[in-house]
Amino acid sequence: MSLMPGSLLTRGADVVLPAAPITADTHTMGAESLLRYLEIKVHHLIQERSWKNIHVIGSYDRQAVVSLHEKTGKLFNWERPTAEVHDRELVVKAFPGIHYVHHYALIIATYLAMTDRSSETVTYQLPDPALRRAAVDRLHLALEGDLVIVGWALEHLAPDSGVWRRRAGYAWQRATLHGRRVVYLGFQHSIWGDVAGQVVARLAELGARDVVYVGKVGALAPEVKPNTSLATGNASLVDSSLIKWDDFFGDFAAAQPGVCTGVHVTSPSILLEDREWLAKHAEHAFVDPEIGPMGAAAHRAGIGFGYLHVISNNLARHYPADLSNERHHEVVRRRAILVGRIRDIIASRLADLNSHGGRRS
Repeated sequence: MSLMPGSLLTRGADVVLPAAPITADTHTMGAESLLRYLEIKVHHLIQERSWKNIHVIGSYDRQAVVSLHEKTGKLFNWERPTAEVHDRELVVKAFPGIHYVHHYALIIATYLAMTDRSSETVTYQLPDPALRRAAVDRLHLALEGDLVIVGWALEHLAPDSGVWRRRAGYAWQRATLHGRRVVYLGFQHSIWGDVAGQVVARLAELGARDVVYVGKVGALAPEVKPNTSLATGNASLVDSSLIKWDDFFGDFAAAQPGVCTGVHVTSPSILLEDREWLAKHAEHAFVDPEIGPMGAAAHRAGIGFGYLHVISNNLARHYPADLSNERHHEVVRRRAILVGRIRDIIASRLADLNSHGGRRS
């Protein structure tokens, strides 16, 4: 059994659920790429040993066994779920996001099925939203109408001369750019799906006036080649409802060369994006797990939000670059160029706002 995305947020936290593997042959990545993707995500104890039971829960526990597949060369988003051994049973501890726990359980079940091992051993338990909020509320920053830039590639977006200040699980750097106070905020753990929305809500509570999210999206139009373009927009389809927000970029980013725009679709797990899912959403532009929850949280809090993402993969057509080979030299090189474009567009937008007295156009 696999829950429909919209039902995740309403399930009780005490319910233990089986994680059904997805059908690899119908997935938009294709079976070969999907297996490579899973191999770099699944905890090494699962890849190396067989377990009577594997149970995924929401718990940020860095004292448990850390996966050997963590990308420790990165400043941010390198921590992965840890594991706790109980004889022949394994408890996998993911950051307590409802979408992330479900996503990681699907990853494990599908990996086991694709490697001819039983996936019936995998269960998961959705975390109580209060646990997610408590984990995010450890974030403490003094913000006074600042623009907060959060997400991916921050070490290349922030000034080279800046100093990263660190606390447990996150780090930040302050700067002033074209008269605007800017905070670059990165997390060591993944802020997947609903967690990202909770982060925006927390930043609004702390005094942020705008949040810009920099990351990666999948394209739904077959002609968009990965790692050659950027994506932006002001709307996301979340559980069949169209969510819009006060866009920090206005029409500015979409008017820049090499920037695509359109309606984004929120998907709580890459594993759910099969060909049937694609056919249902083919008229839309992009997909990822975070943009919709972040935009919705910003709208509820009455603050601005914008995203400017690298288009990292394409669900509608096969290209050599996909989510399974992101560490390839040519992929890294192309993305570095696009990150430079993101940095320049954000700076130009701030200069434009400064010239108009901070008013959005």
